Amino acid sequence: MMIDGDRMMLEGEVSRAKNIGATLQRFGVYFAHYWGWLALSIVLIGIATWTQVVAPDYVQQATNCYFFPTQSGTCWYDETMAQAIASSDVNAVNNVPAETKIAGLGGIVGILIVLYAVGAAVTGVSFYAMSRAGNLVLRQMRKDLFTKIQQLSLNFYTENEVGNLMSRLTSDSDTIQQAFSFVLLSVLSGTMLMIWIVIRMLQYNVPYALISLAVVPIMFFATLYFSNQARKAFRKSREQMGSVNADLQESIAGVREVQAFNREEENIAQFEQTNAANRDANVRAAAFTSALNPILEALGYIALGVVVIAGGLSVLRNEPLLGSSVINLGTVFAFLLFVQQFNQPVSQIAVLWTNIQSAIAGGERIFGLLDEHVDIMDKPNAALMPNTVTGRVEFENVLAGYKADQPVLKGVSFVAEPGKTIAIVGPTGAGKTTIINLIPRFYDVTDGAVKIDGIDVRDVTQESLRHNIGIVLQDTFLFSDTVMNNIRYGRLEATDDEVIVAAKLVAADTFIERLPDGYQTVLGERGSGLSQGQRQLIAIARVALMKPRILILDEATSSVDTRTERIIQKAFETLLEGRTSFVIAHRLSTIRSADLVMMLRDGLIVERGTHNELLEQRGQYYDLYMSQFRHEEESETPVLSVNGHQTLTPQPAGD
Repeated sequence: MMIDGDRMMLEGEVSRAKNIGATLQRFGVYFAHYWGWLALSIVLIGIATWTQVVAPDYVQQATNCYFFPTQSGTCWYDETMAQAIASSDVNAVNNVPAETKIAGLGGIVGILIVLYAVGAAVTGVSFYAMSRAGNLVLRQMRKDLFTKIQQLSLNFYTENEVGNLMSRLTSDSDTIQQAFSFVLLSVLSGTMLMIWIVIRMLQYNVPYALISLAVVPIMFFATLYFSNQARKAFRKSREQMGSVNADLQESIAGVREVQAFNREEENIAQFEQTNAANRDANVRAAAFTSALNPILEALGYIALGVVVIAGGLSVLRNEPLLGSSVINLGTVFAFLLFVQQFNQPVSQIAVLWTNIQSAIAGGERIFGLLDEHVDIMDKPNAALMPNTVTGRVEFENVLAGYKADQPVLKGVSFVAEPGKTIAIVGPTGAGKTTIINLIPRFYDVTDGAVKIDGIDVRDVTQESLRHNIGIVLQDTFLFSDTVMNNIRYGRLEATDDEVIVAAKLVAADTFIERLPDGYQTVLGERGSGLSQGQRQLIAIARVALMKPRILILDEATSSVDTRTERIIQKAFETLLEGRTSFVIAHRLSTIRSADLVMMLRDGLIVERGTHNELLEQRGQYYDLYMSQFRHEEESETPVLSVNGHQTLTPQPAGD
């Protein structure tokens, strides 16, 4: 579930009015890169629209020239009929041969068929052009979104759910993809058709056109109101979909814990609640969009009625309409077709408004993520960290915290000389993880400085900095790929032979060669199918392939048994040799041979020295040892130290 801060943020976002223009402008910036396809589509839409706009002209000709020839009508298509009508002689009209009339009428029908056929063909090509432009835009948006996700600092991920972010990459993107194909084309063509029809109607007869379009303002305000409400509802729907995805991701990832604690029913109930909220948001959005279409349809019928009544009265009474010329029957039929063509895109846009509003809401969420501030960024003039660093790490009066008003480290200073191993111990929340997060610059200090070989880590690029640092975490992450590629992740340009050498260096080759396909065995999600120790050995081999000068170990042996720990300890012997190493220690075996042990409490280094020196001081480390480590030491047989020498279990001072 979302933390309270995120939920309040989303609710506030829904309540605030959004700037649709800004969102559409952002879409326009993307489309500008593919203006060729967009221009082609618009030109083709214009041709298709022209074929629809000129069709009523030929309907008028058919009516005035052949069905109901009158003097008030025009007949520019057929010169013979035009002369007969102009003569005001009924007999002249009747004496026109039937073959001539049939040929003329057939010609008009043929032209209409050609117009509609060309319009259909051009519409198909314009659909392809628009769909291609839209998918190119969507590809770039997804690329930018994925790049942004890779750039965002770790602090962002502690405050935002993975499922919600996945929703923006998948669900929101899919909604935009639908809008960028058929929907966008329909809106553009419909808008162009409506504007063109209004112009043509005004060219025919201004008073008649204004009367026929009298209901358009009502349509406009109805569309504006319902679309505004639908947009808010669909924005809420997109956000609720993010909550659904977040719940799904969390439940699937934690299925072992769910079943172990018999929490299936509670999880189902929680998901039903989230799913119901998403349903309610969608129903509300659908209610507004479904209400708009019948309203516009009813107004469209009213518009047709206005055309028939106004034009019909002028025809029947043979009187001018509001001071204009007398309306002929062909003009009435043409206006009926004009109004029907005008209403069609209005209704179509109303039907597609669901996709449009959902796409705008999805765009707002995507652009919101793209606009997220990146906490950790390279300076404009950031230098490259030399590849020849010795590994001297210095903390100078470091203050740091994950929130501005809650410091975790409160003036920490120490120096780690090249090639030395530093063990960091202390109770939970003392600041151990914060120290190792500051070295590769996953977070920045609030005050003070972290330096490597005298260079402030903020003055160099993150890539060059982290190229010199290897990290093995307690919770090892392996990708759904081959064992070879998982190890190669430490140095992508490494050859297969180099990967195998790294695996042998840390004794990982023994179990790898027993796998079904050896190094080419494809691992399951997060390395499922391997034991915790095997996953750790692959992670250690990955770091060994990097050959970093600085090594960070977030107690990689705390979750394995003693036998596996000894295997990993042997791997560490090779890995730690000659490297500056920081170890967050949860077991005594990784502390005893450290060159320096730092005891942290409440964000301060309260004691420092070797294991034996701190025991002799009988201070806070001694108390921690007596409560946490002594029973472990008493049960141990001699083990290999980090330097490769067997060490008998020391007795604490005073015992």
